[in-house]
Amino acid sequence: MSTPVTHRTFTLERTYPADAARVFKALSDPKKKRRWFAEGEGFVVDSYTLDFKVGGFERTHFRFGDGPPMTNDNVYLDIVENERLVFAYAMTVGGAPLSSSLASMELVPSGSGTLLRFTETTAFLDGKDGSADRKEGTRELLEALARELEQHG
Repeated sequence: MSTPVTHRTFTLERTYPADAARVFKALSDPKKKRRWFAEGEGFVVDSYTLDFKVGGFERTHFRFGDGPPMTNDNVYLDIVENERLVFAYAMTVGGAPLSSSLASMELVPSGSGTLLRFTETTAFLDGKDGSADRKEGTRELLEALARELEQHG
């Protein structure tokens, strides 16, 4: 096969000193989500939209510095307020498909805070294996979420 698919799965956990409602708000409010998810250091956001509902889309068109255009197109498959999200998303780089993923975020009470358990299964396309970068990028996003909760409640 000249265009193999590479499948990878990972889980990351991060505990936040905030209740599940505050964490969920940072995942569902378009202004908050854009701030921590799309506006990272070095990223140029060309467009961002969030329609947070089952069947709703989140679309991010961005670049890293002077790099090629990238997209992250997401559809929400399941939402249970303050408990979980399940979504599928596809990424492109320079117009070429990079990957398709199924992911979940579970919010679990943990002492006076909330444990967020993020699990993703990805199909990387055309023999690419970006699993190490994807896991590290997700870890960085979970840290950006922590800063959002700390700075903006």
